[in-house]
Amino acid sequence: MRNLLISNFLFLVSFTVTAHPGIGIVKDSKGNIYYTDLAKVWKISLDGSKAVVVSGVHTHELYIDEHDNLYGEHLWYNGESKDTWGHYVWCLKNTGELVKEIKPTESFLSNYSFIRDSSGNMYWVERFTTSRIMKKTKSGEIIKLTEGKFGFIGWLACTKNGLLYFTENNKLHRLSADGKSDGYRIETLANNIGSKSTDFSLMGRNYDSYGIWTDTADNVYLAMIDSKKVIRIGAHGNPQTILTSNSMWTVCSGIFDNNGNMWVLENSVSNEVRARKITKEYLAGNKNAGSFTTNPHLLTTLFTIAGIILLFFGAKMILNKKRQKLLQLAI
Repeated sequence: MRNLLISNFLFLVSFTVTAHPGIGIVKDSKGNIYYTDLAKVWKISLDGSKAVVVSGVHTHELYIDEHDNLYGEHLWYNGESKDTWGHYVWCLKNTGELVKEIKPTESFLSNYSFIRDSSGNMYWVERFTTSRIMKKTKSGEIIKLTEGKFGFIGWLACTKNGLLYFTENNKLHRLSADGKSDGYRIETLANNIGSKSTDFSLMGRNYDSYGIWTDTADNVYLAMIDSKKVIRIGAHGNPQTILTSNSMWTVCSGIFDNNGNMWVLENSVSNEVRARKITKEYLAGNKNAGSFTTNPHLLTTLFTIAGIILLFFGAKMILNKKRQKLLQLAI
């Protein structure tokens, strides 16, 4: 019993620390919000109601096209005996039909991305000693946009007109066509945007910055997953903290809805996921305007933390009793 309690406690702690949250939060043309919790995809309608639209899918990213077709992935591990991964790409049509865009395939997804511009071009990062940012046109042509010996590159974001944003360690870069040829140029928009993360990692590389999104004024927003805040970087490149999470949640990504409100995707210490709406009035500085939370799972989170505490003290009590018995035997 003692070993079971201790192992359960250690498992819960390690699980919450090493989880790799998703960044998938998108909106359709009507303003409905969709987000992933790594097991299913949720839809928040304009009236605030919430429903699962795709279940049983482990996808970190989402994409929705101009026709309101929703795309995602399902990724799975085939077990230690095979030690392989598998995936497929699904599409939830605007008619409600769910189809497989890419059939079940062994290994990870390649030459395909959920980072796209309004023309349907795809973009992704190939992380090696010499890393590359790649583009796949709607016609299927694959183009290398840039390459170099970067530090660790985090998530990639793309605007409708094809501007790419990415982080390299603690720097924020923008990649855009140079306007003179078919080449692309990299601009560093901000340095020292965050600290090294100790709680979350991707591919063995620790970092603080996570999801990236923009607003209509071309400000860039970064979810700082370790420092539990959102920073905004404007034209002058000065990071400004505009939102913080409490100790139980951390921001992973975000998006703006059709009315200028910001929705943030958050992950909890108990590995739950929620989408939270931050009103435009709140962002403008009127802190009394408030915001509301969707799918907070507050009671579940509290019960989980309480369970961890009980497991810890339960294990401690068992160890103390065992120690007392040993002392009695020694006497």
